[in-house]
Amino acid sequence: MKSATSKPVTRKQGLAARVKRASRLKPARKVLVLVATRKGAWLFHGDVARKTWRVDGPHFLGHIINHLVLDPRDGRTLLAAAKTGHLGPTIFRSTDRGRTWKEAARPPAFAKATDGSGRAVDHTFWLTPCHANEPSVWYAGTSPQGLFRSGDGGDTWQPFSHINDDPNYRAWMGSVQDGTPDGPKLHSIIVDPRDPAHLYFAMSGGGIHESVDGGKTFKPIVKGMEVVGGFDAANIAFHDPHCVRLCPSNPDRLYQQNHCGIYRLDRPSNEWVRIGRKMPKRVGDIGFPMVVHPRDADTAWVFPMDGQTVWPRTSPGGKPAAYVTRNGGKSWQRQDAGLPESQAWWTVKRQAMTADAQDPVGLYVGTTSGELWMSRDEGERWTCIARNLPEIYAVEAAEIA
Repeated sequence: MKSATSKPVTRKQGLAARVKRASRLKPARKVLVLVATRKGAWLFHGDVARKTWRVDGPHFLGHIINHLVLDPRDGRTLLAAAKTGHLGPTIFRSTDRGRTWKEAARPPAFAKATDGSGRAVDHTFWLTPCHANEPSVWYAGTSPQGLFRSGDGGDTWQPFSHINDDPNYRAWMGSVQDGTPDGPKLHSIIVDPRDPAHLYFAMSGGGIHESVDGGKTFKPIVKGMEVVGGFDAANIAFHDPHCVRLCPSNPDRLYQQNHCGIYRLDRPSNEWVRIGRKMPKRVGDIGFPMVVHPRDADTAWVFPMDGQTVWPRTSPGGKPAAYVTRNGGKSWQRQDAGLPESQAWWTVKRQAMTADAQDPVGLYVGTTSGELWMSRDEGERWTCIARNLPEIYAVEAAEIA
C-alpha cells in the first residue's frame, strides 16, 4: 500500500526502472541504424547500451540511396533502393549484412506497350519486407507512382496488382511533373502482421488505399482527410499523405502525417480524425515523418517543419524539436533537450525518423543537413551521433545479435 507521503514517480524515474527491469527479463540486443543519403549509405553499429557507435561506410558513394532496409525475417539480407547517376534506378542486395552487394537481376520497371511506349521508373522510393510467412517476398513503391513485388528476396521484380495501369489510379497519380519537388511517390507500403493479404499503401499525391484480398483489389481510404484550400477533397488526386504508420501493438490503429495535418484512424472505421490541432499553433501540425511506439498504440512522435505558404521546409523558427503524444493525439509535448536551440534551418524527410524496439525506445532522426540524432530515452534528450553526412533521405533501425 502506498504511503500518504510517498512522492509520485517521475517519467525519468519510470524510464530508469524499465531499463533495469528489461535487463533482467531478456538479454539486450545491439542496434543497427541504416542511413540512406543523397550520396551513399552508411551503417551505424551500436553497442548494447546504444552509447558508442561503429561506422560502416560509405556504401555506394555518389549514388542516391532512397531507402535501405534490413530484412527482419533473417537479420542478414539488406536491400538498397538506388539511383545510380547516368545508369538509372536499380536495387542492390546483400545477403551478408552489407559486406558484399549484388545488383538485382530485374529491378522494378513498368510494363511497356507493344509499341514500346509507357512510363519509366525514375527511382524506387520505398521498400517493405512482407509477412513472416512469406520469407522471400518484398514490396516496392516507385516514383512516378507504381507498386511492385519480388518473390525471390529482391532479385527480380514485377508490377503488382492492377493499379500501375488502372485508368482510375493513373488519373489519381497525375503526371510526372505533379506532386512533390523530387517527383510523385508511392510510399508507406504496409503489411498487416496478422494477415499478409491485408495491405495498405499511400501516394503523394493520390491518397491512401487498402486491399483485403492480397492486392486483387484496392479501395481508397480518404474520408476525413483535408486538402489544400481551393481544391476539391472529393478528388483523390489532391490528397497528399506524407507518411502512414500502423501500430505494431494494435494493427487496427494507423497514424498519418499529411500535407494537411496529423491524423489517426481506428478500424473498422474508414474516417481519419485530425489529431494535430492540439499541437501548438505557432508550430502547427505539418511535417513529413511519423513514428509509433512499438508497444504502446497511444504513443507516437512527429517532427514538425515550417508549413507556411511558401513551404521553406525548415524547422519552425530554426528551432527543431520532436513532439510526442502519449494519449492518441489528445495532447502533445515538445522534446528538444540536446537539439540546437536556434539557427538550425533543417528538416526531416518522411523516411528519416524511426524507432528501435528497446525498452526504453530509442529514436533516430536524420536531417537534411546531414546530421544523425538519437535519443535513448524516448525523446527526453537528444544526442548527435554523426555530422557532415550528405542530405539524409531515410533512417531505419534494426536489432541484431
